Amino acid sequence: MRRSLPRVVRQDLGDRGLSTVEVVILAPVMILFILVLVAFGQLVDGRGALDGAARDAARAGSIQKDHATAMAEARAAAEANLEDVCSGPVTVVQTSQGFEPDTLFSVQVSCEVRGLAMLGLDIPTTLTASFSSPLDPYRRTA
Repeated sequence: MRRSLPRVVRQDLGDRGLSTVEVVILAPVMILFILVLVAFGQLVDGRGALDGAARDAARAGSIQKDHATAMAEARAAAEANLEDVCSGPVTVVQTSQGFEPDTLFSVQVSCEVRGLAMLGLDIPTTLTASFSSPLDPYRRTA
C-alpha cells in the first residue's frame, strides 16, 4: 500500500520581499521630507530672530545722544542677536529721517539666513525686518 504524503499547498510567492522594496524606496523620500521641514523651521526661526534684532537695534539706537553713536549701537545690537542665525554680514540701515527728539528712529535689518543651504540648495534667502522706536524728548543731548 502506498502511503500518500500530505499535499503541500504552494503559496503564491509574488508578494514576498515587497515590504523591503517599499522601505528602500520610501526611506530616502521620508528623510528628505524631514530635512525640508528642518530647513523651513530654520527659516521661521531666522525670521523671528531678525524681527527681534530689528527691535533691539531700534531701541539701542533711540536711547543714544547722537546719530553716529546711535547707528553704531544699533549695528552692534543687531549683530549680537544674529551672530548664529545669519551666514553673511548683517546690514542695518536707518529708514527714518534725521535724529531729532520727539520723532521715531527706524531701522531696517537684513541678512542671509542659512535655511535651505543645509540641504545643499544654493538658494539665497535674504530676510529683512524693520522696527521703529521713539526718540525720548527728555534724553540728554549734550
